[in-house]
Amino acid sequence: MVDILHQIIVIFLLLSGLFFYFVGVVGLIRMPDVFCRMHATTKCDTLGAGLIFTGLIVWQGFTFVSLNILIILIFIWLTTPTAAHSIAKSEYLSQIKNKEEQ
Repeated sequence: MVDILHQIIVIFLLLSGLFFYFVGVVGLIRMPDVFCRMHATTKCDTLGAGLIFTGLIVWQGFTFVSLNILIILIFIWLTTPTAAHSIAKSEYLSQIKNKEEQ
């Protein structure tokens, strides 16, 4: 019974993560400008990665591999917002430069 519950939790986490990745891809395709696209993808990627990697940690149990997965997850949680900020800043500066040239 415990094994079935364990598998159900892992499957739920993995499918939830895949759902958020799918929503992020739809947001990337459907949103009108860079800022909206960036917002949709970074939020969904961070949550999707968190759920998928949490599912993998639960599936793996407490091992060295799960510690490595946790380190990768923390790295993703730190770099995704940083990359989004960099993209937003460069797009903002690009738009200002284009308006000054006109």
